[in-house]
Amino acid sequence: MSSEATIQVLEKMVSDLLEDNPGYFLVEIKIKPTNNIKVFLDADTGVSIDKCVKYNRALYKQLEEAGLFPNSDFSLEVSSPGLEEPLKLRRQYEKNTGRNVEVILNDGTKTEGKLTAVLSDGITIEEVKGKNKKKEVIQHTILFDNIKTTKIQIQF
Repeated sequence: MSSEATIQVLEKMVSDLLEDNPGYFLVEIKIKPTNNIKVFLDADTGVSIDKCVKYNRALYKQLEEAGLFPNSDFSLEVSSPGLEEPLKLRRQYEKNTGRNVEVILNDGTKTEGKLTAVLSDGITIEEVKGKNKKKEVIQHTILFDNIKTTKIQIQF
């Protein structure tokens, strides 16, 4: 079975597992050539370690029973994407409204600011330039089609 087909089977399994908990959603599944499977889940209110463990155990059992990997030759990790992973889904953007983000466009241009709105076809970023009397607030509306990556910025 091809990697794409395996990912589709896994997506269905995960969707079925998440059916009873609509606050959780699948972000991405990655499979390395060594059959290391990484499942990234997110939730509207954050992902707990207990939930990751619960879904990991349930999915591991299903994978063994399905026999997708001969001799159970696979490893499985279920986690949240973490801050180092870029936002991929509209739902992730909505969850992170109000946070500071770094957006890199397809042409390499970088914009940093507060994610203020998620639109049907893009996002609005509020960038602050200068300080005190020279402070200037610029609103950027960026289409999803023009975004290469968006990452959450940590403020200390």
